[in-house]
Amino acid sequence: MSNKDIAVALITGASSGIGLVTAKALQRAGYRVFGTSRKAPASIDGITMLTCDVTDEASVKNMVAEVLKQAGRIDLLVNNAGIGLLGGAEESSTAQAQALFDVNVFGITRVANAVLPTMRNQRKGRIVNVSSVLGLIPSPYNALYAATKHAVEGYSESLDHELRTLGIRVVLVEPGFTRTSFEERIMSPDQPLAVYDSVRTDMTALMRNWVNAGDAPEVVAHTVVKAATTVAPRRRYTAGTQASQVRFLRRFLPEAMVDNSLRKFNQLPMV
Repeated sequence: MSNKDIAVALITGASSGIGLVTAKALQRAGYRVFGTSRKAPASIDGITMLTCDVTDEASVKNMVAEVLKQAGRIDLLVNNAGIGLLGGAEESSTAQAQALFDVNVFGITRVANAVLPTMRNQRKGRIVNVSSVLGLIPSPYNALYAATKHAVEGYSESLDHELRTLGIRVVLVEPGFTRTSFEERIMSPDQPLAVYDSVRTDMTALMRNWVNAGDAPEVVAHTVVKAATTVAPRRRYTAGTQASQVRFLRRFLPEAMVDNSLRKFNQLPMV
């Protein structure tokens, strides 16, 4: 089989964590894989790494053009790049909130818009957007991050309906807490308030514990490969037992029970 016959996958945020493990899993599944990061390292085990800042329109377009120059096609896009923010919602300025949305939401739309003309010409393609269980439920002291993931959910489902007649499907993958260094790179509020200092410290420790007890990134990678290769995909795939439980609770339990469970899980007063 020539390189031109091999399906091509493009994954953003692929230098470490879920992105890197997923890139390797896609390669094992038979894809020719291109990964991106803001400061791209050398190619990793046959994965071609490219520099891309998903907040920069020109950077995105140049990266997609380079993939097409080298491979001539893009069959799969995995939008994985993202950042976190932990703190009270009112502790972040509008500018900080916009910066978060610029990566987690508009970064996805920029890359999708750059890739879609090729997929439309091919009359086939698959876009997998990595969301989160926090796109399904509230998350105190992660309000703005959860808002970005709720936005990704609404965007992805709507886009899927628009593209189905063109041979393209858009699918969501929703991980729970995953054992990566993601929490070490979470942004802090840019206008912290003393009233939140204690609970913010507690939530940071809780987050670290949840991540340490979370799923291995291979669980998410396996789910992405499934979402990418299933002939007739579902709209969303939860990744891991915890994520599946959260989806079940949100879907079937009464609102008051979900509310109480959420506060208990976050060790907040039952008021």
